[in-house]
Amino acid sequence: MTAGVELAVPAWSGSLAADAEHLAAVAGAADQMLAELPVKPARDRDQAARAEEIHRVARQARAAFLAEHVDQVYTELTDGLRRRPRVTELALTAADLFPGLTPTSEQLAEEAELTQAEKEGREIDQGVFLSAVLRSPTAGRHLMESMLMPTTRALDLLDAFTAEGLVELGAVRMERSDGTTQLTVHNAHCLNAEDNELIADMETAVDLVLLDPCTRVGVLRGGVMTHPRYAGRRVFSAGINLKHLHEGRISFTGFLMGRELGYIHKIYRGLLSPGPDTWPHRFTHKPWVAAVDTFAIGGGAQLLLVFDYVLAASDAYFSLPAAQEGIVPGAGSFRMSRHTGARLTRQILLSGSKIWASSAEGRLVFDEVVPAEAMDSALEVVVRRLDSPAVQANRRILHTVEEPFDAFRGYLAEFAFEQALRLYGDDVIAKVGRRAGRSL
Repeated sequence: MTAGVELAVPAWSGSLAADAEHLAAVAGAADQMLAELPVKPARDRDQAARAEEIHRVARQARAAFLAEHVDQVYTELTDGLRRRPRVTELALTAADLFPGLTPTSEQLAEEAELTQAEKEGREIDQGVFLSAVLRSPTAGRHLMESMLMPTTRALDLLDAFTAEGLVELGAVRMERSDGTTQLTVHNAHCLNAEDNELIADMETAVDLVLLDPCTRVGVLRGGVMTHPRYAGRRVFSAGINLKHLHEGRISFTGFLMGRELGYIHKIYRGLLSPGPDTWPHRFTHKPWVAAVDTFAIGGGAQLLLVFDYVLAASDAYFSLPAAQEGIVPGAGSFRMSRHTGARLTRQILLSGSKIWASSAEGRLVFDEVVPAEAMDSALEVVVRRLDSPAVQANRRILHTVEEPFDAFRGYLAEFAFEQALRLYGDDVIAKVGRRAGRSL
């Protein structure tokens, strides 16, 4: 290592151009120092501490720069708020226009080849950036609204789906019948656990439900499993794919931020209309039903909190074991207490308590519980009950009161930073390494 070279957070001038140069110099020096160290798995204790200190100073500089200039930065990244990039594109554009602010595509590509334990943790820098953007009322709202617009993939598929009422999206099958479109998750090899591909498929599917003029109600249900322990049974969701997390295949922007700002928020908030004619509402809302078979674990449990009606088989349960895994349970921490109250929420989030659908606690989340063999017929009744223009109007009002836009924005600002740190916590890496090796 170059003797005597140390990092320091610069004194900011207030000029965006000058301060961007200062930041680039700090980030460049940090990268040079890190390059002089062994790769992460080969570092001894002193070298690991040195790397941690380098990252700490560089990230402190990024956070301070953004505290001074985040709105100006965001304005440049979006061409005066005229462009609406999604989260991943926004973070990559920031690396191009403001060197050192976020990791480059080349740096991220290098990290993508490594396991989670081997990575330098450059996605934390994306977390610093997105946290600052979301904390800004102007930039944060613009980004959130951008993420509520339909994806290009959905727009490309819309005409075919509207005409045929059927589409296969990798891990999600969509089929429309009599005004209801059911999304059936078929990620059977991992008990419908969420991975990067499933998140992308789910957002496309949700977009299509909300765009399709022939769909009035959306339904989400897990498909039939082939796993030996659950063969022939439906499973709602096993949560995040821990094997992929261990292998470094869970994206911070595409998965962890993309699911919260993307398809889950769209189910709750609706789809931002892409055209200029948005009267009488800017957002397209539709009622949603979740049909829960067997279990809804982790991210699956988080999903239940945004649905208008949750139907469950009597032998089903949900749990949020994020604290045991070491990560933050998405927006579950924000939404759960609305359903279960503060004390039970702490038991669920901090202790990973398993809540059975048939229990009194379960009825706080599950609207209706029926025998497993009665799920199909009960689902038909629920859908007919929600297929009403009045339901759409009332859910719009309820959601405005329950979850104000800026309140959710404030939560996501904290979540972006905290989840980025947790993603690379030593305890998380150790836990997911052990849990990923276990069979479900």
